[in-house]
Amino acid sequence: MTAPADPARSRAGRSLLASPAARYWLLIAPALLLMGVFYFYPIGRVLWMSVTVPAAGFDNYALLASSASIQRMLWTTARISVLTTVLTLLLAYIVAYALVHSSAKAQRWMFLGVLVPLWISVLVRAFAWFVLLRREGLINAALMATGVTDSPLNLIWNETGVMIGMVHYMLPLGILPIFSNMRDIDQRCIAAARGLGASRFEAFRRVFLPLSLPGVVGAGILVFIFSLGFFVTPALLGGGKTLMIAEYIKVQILEVVRWGVASMLAAVLLIVIGVLLAMLSRLVNLRKLFGAG
Repeated sequence: MTAPADPARSRAGRSLLASPAARYWLLIAPALLLMGVFYFYPIGRVLWMSVTVPAAGFDNYALLASSASIQRMLWTTARISVLTTVLTLLLAYIVAYALVHSSAKAQRWMFLGVLVPLWISVLVRAFAWFVLLRREGLINAALMATGVTDSPLNLIWNETGVMIGMVHYMLPLGILPIFSNMRDIDQRCIAAARGLGASRFEAFRRVFLPLSLPGVVGAGILVFIFSLGFFVTPALLGGGKTLMIAEYIKVQILEVVRWGVASMLAAVLLIVIGVLLAMLSRLVNLRKLFGAG
């Protein structure tokens, strides 16, 4: 015969499962398990390999100070990422400003133009820029036909081509956060500034621009982080002559077979992004900025 169940223990179990905290952890347990297996474990392996392959220690990290090729690649990555972010924010701000001050019908067509590139593969877009920017491409043909230049310009297989392709890819990521922030700005503040005697430019500079800066910061975070780890566009439009960190890691793994160096660079990229987010979180409310708070 089986022993009768303890009523007190059963009630305790039911009360435990009925608590909000228990239900919360039960609901998120599958997601936490998946994150642990497919996200935190691989990241942990990368960090571990960076200090154990080919030998235990920090020899891989010492290359950051001693390897000229790694220093040159890191400087190229930082320079292209910063310039791409600045150019993207300038263009995105102009487009977002025009969107906010357009009619509803014009906004729909403009949004279509902003969102369509997001539906096209980054590989397809990179090849399209390759066709446009090459020496026999449409852009050089148009410049020579109009007499602007006498010979084709070098617009590809260099940093110029890489930045053109990256800015084109990043524009929607810059436009959407800035537009979302601008849309919430109370236009009565601008009208009040104008009523107090401010010119249109002064009202923009002293009222509208400061209120739109949180959107600019959010867009800058997204664009810069994406730019740091970008691979396809720099690889195609750079032609192997403009190495950024993602392509350099690929070379270390597939061609040179230096897993320790590749893991170290991946860990550095991860740490830099984490530090940037931590620093920015002290300046702005990231949860509110990205719509989570």
